Amino acid sequence: MLEPSERGSGLTFDTVCPTDELDRNWQRLILTHLKEKEHIGVLTGSPVTDMKITLVAGRAHIKHTEGGDFRQATYRAVRQGLRMAQSVLLEPYYEFRLEVPTESVGRAMTDIQNMGGSFAAPETRGETALITGSAPVAGMRGYARDVAAYTGGRGRLNCILSGYEPCQNADEVITQIGYDADGDLENSADSVFCLHGAGYVVPWDEVYGHAHTELISLEEGDGEEETPDEKAERYVREAVSDSELMRIFERTYGQITRRTEQTQTVRKAAPKEKKFKARLMPKGPEYLLVDGYNIIFAWEELRELAKVSLETARDRLIDILCNYKGYSRCEVILVFDAYKVKGNTGSVEKVNNINVVYTKEAETADMYIEKVTRELGKKHRVRVATSDGVEQIIIFSGGAVRVSANEFLKEVKDAEKEILKIISQMK
Repeated sequence: MLEPSERGSGLTFDTVCPTDELDRNWQRLILTHLKEKEHIGVLTGSPVTDMKITLVAGRAHIKHTEGGDFRQATYRAVRQGLRMAQSVLLEPYYEFRLEVPTESVGRAMTDIQNMGGSFAAPETRGETALITGSAPVAGMRGYARDVAAYTGGRGRLNCILSGYEPCQNADEVITQIGYDADGDLENSADSVFCLHGAGYVVPWDEVYGHAHTELISLEEGDGEEETPDEKAERYVREAVSDSELMRIFERTYGQITRRTEQTQTVRKAAPKEKKFKARLMPKGPEYLLVDGYNIIFAWEELRELAKVSLETARDRLIDILCNYKGYSRCEVILVFDAYKVKGNTGSVEKVNNINVVYTKEAETADMYIEKVTRELGKKHRVRVATSDGVEQIIIFSGGAVRVSANEFLKEVKDAEKEILKIISQMK
């Protein structure tokens, strides 16, 4: 697991991997390999810094595993994590002390602003002024000559390296350097798997279709499950602007009374110990379950349609998912919760090439999806697209991978682009 650290903290390493999954001696070896190498970033090939790397899972074979195997696996795992993450390019900064004649203060302040620096209010000392602040090294380079020139030799500039901050023209620098992360064979993100005694290379973005351990993520929460009434109240609160959805919930759960600030009991849960766990990667066709109303109120296009007609927004989402299913080839199940009147037993409809589910009375989409993933996750890969309350991919207890609405929207848009490209090529 790769996590950003405070600026200037460098690289730190830790392990939370259970010893019954991976022996302590192998864990120590992995940490040694993490510390011995200067890890290279994927943007410009520059050294990585300000990051915590934690070993959360691993497996070894009593007969076949050797120390060199973990060296390669460790290097490639870090590299793959960098490819999957959102990296930030940093540049060195100076702390400076600039003394100039008072008549040159305006010129000096303008120069510092143009080079992307910042400074405190100038201090006047007789006929001279003192300006202190910080600025990128790239902008300050050679500035001492400029100071001497426009002050007639009366100005002085002192600089010391203060650390690294986000690069202000990152795109320009990345393009100029032209580093090819995939072409850097000395720092490959691809993995090596073994089949029938022979090794074969798997590209980094296809690894989880071959791996024996699942994508690992931190599971956090207060450990308390919501009751049906609490889930209903939460959904109504999120969709309070839509009167039709409000009526649906009231028909299903009865009149909902919101807790006021005066009546609400504030419970402060004790911090829960962070836990990690790994599971075998299921094989077989992939299933995608979509929480319908969460997606509708998370995507701007559908949210605007829902303000006019919730039915129109539902139909539009169905059309989008039909196109996505045709391109992705995964099985799509779209779930709408509490849509039918009280007493309904629920229904499943086949709309074009996807399945549309309307849950039964007193059953939310969360409940239905959790139940289905427990069954499908035993033999299939399952993903769940739901609201942006989950900011990163996490692991369901039933074995599914949850994807945020924003992330899923990007997938859909990419699929639409590919479909248009294929159609244009056929003309």
